[in-house]
Amino acid sequence: MMETAEFSTLLETLCPMFVLLDDQGRIRQVGPTLQKLRPGRQMVGRGFLDLFELVRPRAVTTVPALMSVAGAKLHLKFHDEPRTALKGLVAPLPGKGGAVVNLSFGISILDAVRDYALTSADFSGTDLAIELLYLVEAKSAAMEASRSLNLRLQGAMLAAEEQAYTDTLTGLKNRRALEHLLSHLISSKADFALMHLDLDFFKSVNDQLGHAAGDHVLKQSARIMLEETRGDDTVARIGGDEFVLIFKGLMNKDKLSGIAARLIARMQEPIEFEGNPCRISASLGTALSTQFQSPKAAEILHAADLALYEAKRNGRSGHRFYSALSGAQH
Repeated sequence: MMETAEFSTLLETLCPMFVLLDDQGRIRQVGPTLQKLRPGRQMVGRGFLDLFELVRPRAVTTVPALMSVAGAKLHLKFHDEPRTALKGLVAPLPGKGGAVVNLSFGISILDAVRDYALTSADFSGTDLAIELLYLVEAKSAAMEASRSLNLRLQGAMLAAEEQAYTDTLTGLKNRRALEHLLSHLISSKADFALMHLDLDFFKSVNDQLGHAAGDHVLKQSARIMLEETRGDDTVARIGGDEFVLIFKGLMNKDKLSGIAARLIARMQEPIEFEGNPCRISASLGTALSTQFQSPKAAEILHAADLALYEAKRNGRSGHRFYSALSGAQH
């Protein structure tokens, strides 16, 4: 026959969260891990149902009822804070009266380990709780590392895509971006105006003051175009000194003429470079998507190009609209 001391030692080894009850439901002994959950509170001598609230089965409110559910799974909580959720199983002690209630954390193990600073020494040697926690932490760490890597990769892809669609000198959209935008606008049947702008006398700046001056003029011209257009308009550099401006939904010729006039006026102002004034001007040609029954990007670009060269033939620093009848008109 096992002695009481041996029995207690065995319970502490195999079930470190046990509660040993007498036949009145009073606590005679608790496992070391369970006591660690309430380090400053005496559990021995208290009634089991005074310390724990039975969540399920709710009908268990008395000691006889508790003894009658031997073998059934219990769901319980501490009456006081923190109200850690526990699972339990009642095993009556034959011939001795009373019972052993073996408790565990169940799915609340993560909270319990965090709240009570538990370690592997607080669990039975065969309990896989800590190993499972290590797996959860390892998985979480791996998922976080994967998420971080994915974010970096997405950022790199976005940066590469942005770079692929950006003119490196001016920061404007490039020809590739323009082609992509035109394809989208046409496929979505959106109305838009396309304005082709060419810098007059730009070659003279390069020839007289060098390419650094030319680059400076291009950057300042890009800045002017951005300042004279709306936030949702698109400005693209498609060649050395050639630019295309897209105005989505703007079909009013008076407003487009006003934008062109402001661009021409500002481009005529000298641009200073290392104390030297760089003098250029701008010629513009505009075509409307609504001028074509089934618009194509190349067709609209060509139409704006025709209008641009009509403006150049008329003395530069001017603006013309494309006309399907005459090629271009004032």
